[in-house]
Amino acid sequence: MAKKKRYLSATLSDGYVKTIGPTAAPLTHYWRIVAQLHNGRTEVFWGHETSHRAALAKRAPAEEAAKQRGWRSFDFEVVALQEYD
Repeated sequence: MAKKKRYLSATLSDGYVKTIGPTAAPLTHYWRIVAQLHNGRTEVFWGHETSHRAALAKRAPAEEAAKQRGWRSFDFEVVALQEYD
């Protein structure tokens, strides 16, 4: 029997709401990196994971990317996903 599809949403601290779905994947957390570049622009990277720990593990690669790509700074945020109908 197929798993039930569900819709998920994540509300970040700046009020941005990300909607994911329909999905049957066991996702629990959403992560986002907002990188400030030296030319004044920003780049946004995001993803979702099956645990809080897995989402937090994205911070170390973000720090490495900041060094390699020469980002001025970056913000990293992880929030829990909420299921809705």
